[in-house]
Parts: sequence; structure tokens; C-alpha cells
Amino acid sequence: MTPDPGPSGRDSTPSASRATVPLAKEPEPGADLTSGERDAGHRSHRPWSARRIPAALVASVILVAAVAALVDVIAVRAGRPAAAWRRHLADELATRSVDDVWVLTGAAVAAAVGVWLIVLALTPGLRHWLPQRSPTDCPRLRAALNRDGAAGLLRDAALRVPGVGAARIRVRRHRIKARADVRFRDPGQVKDDLTAVLDEERDRLALARPPRIVVRVRQRTG
Repeated sequence: MTPDPGPSGRDSTPSASRATVPLAKEPEPGADLTSGERDAGHRSHRPWSARRIPAALVASVILVAAVAALVDVIAVRAGRPAAAWRRHLADELATRSVDDVWVLTGAAVAAAVGVWLIVLALTPGLRHWLPQRSPTDCPRLRAALNRDGAAGLLRDAALRVPGVGAARIRVRRHRIKARADVRFRDPGQVKDDLTAVLDEERDRLALARPPRIVVRVRQRTG
């Protein structure tokens, strides 16, 4: 996200709480938008994770097994006896039946690892990031917002509502949960104002799939 430019000077810093990005032009009042124009800028998807740790673990296991087998095969070709671990493994595979508990356990572990790798390959990951809308004039531009950053911006907006003494915001993919402590004013009015402020701040985040906002307030007199 691109922060608003602050005052010129060496010590000036941009305000993170007011960061915005012009992703699409605002429609004119009363304008009739077609479905294509209405959906423009909402096609961004969550970025895909590189999966470096799972890939490194799988590659390491395969590399160690391959090197050990290659070294033993070279030793056998050189006239030395096969390694004890390879003879023991061959005997176990030849003598154990298919319904043996160790064979079933090994098959279950291998199947679980295979399913895990398939899930990693077919899902994007990076669930802590929320995709933002792409600009209409640059559809290939992709951006994402961290959930904690979004929660911080929404919390700052909630604390600006008169009557709110404390606020807790949890941002999920499909829902934003807001809990606020009301120090003064009518809780119903505070809830309405808080919902309106959070709706406005959520729209400023320009999320591709804006989560639904759920607001809960409670009266705090002490």
C-alpha cells in the first residue's frame, strides 16, 4: 500500500494509519454500472507460497536415501558385502506379510505424507495475507495486506468512535470480529457508529473479497 505523502523534511514520516491506494475510479452518483465494470478490480487471488520448508525437507530425505543407496551399490560393485541395513531391509520386505502392523503403519505414513504434499501443491498458502483489488488500468498488478496490519488500521478507526474505550479486532478471510468496550453513550448508538466506521475503513483497504463485519459491544462503567 502506498502511504500518503507527509510534510517535506528529514524527520517527516508517513502515517501508516491513513495509508491508501487508488485502485479504481469512484463511480459517479446515479451511474449505471454493468456487471463487467462492477467486477473490475476484484479478480485478485491470494499469492502462492514458495513452500520452501516442505520442499527442502522432501529433497533432503530423498537426497540422503539416494546417496546411501548409491554408496552401498558402489561398494557391492567393488566386491564388498552389502551393508547390514540393506540386507535387513530386504529380509524384512521379503518375510513380512502385507497385513503386518509395521507394513500397514508404513503405508499409512506414506499415504499421509503424499496427501500432505498434494494439498500443499494445490493450495496457495499464505493465509495470513489478504489479496487486494487490482487497479482497473493495470490488472496484472497484485498486492496483499497482512491481517495484523488490517486489524491495526481497523482498531485505530474503532478507537476514534466516541464512547469506545477499548477495542479488539480479529481479521479472518470471511469475517472481521470487532469487540468494543463502551465507556459512555448508549451502547446501541455506539454499535451503529462503530459499524459504519469499520465499514468505511474496510472499504479503504481495497480488499478483493471484503470480509463481513460483526460488531459486539459491552457497557463498561468502571
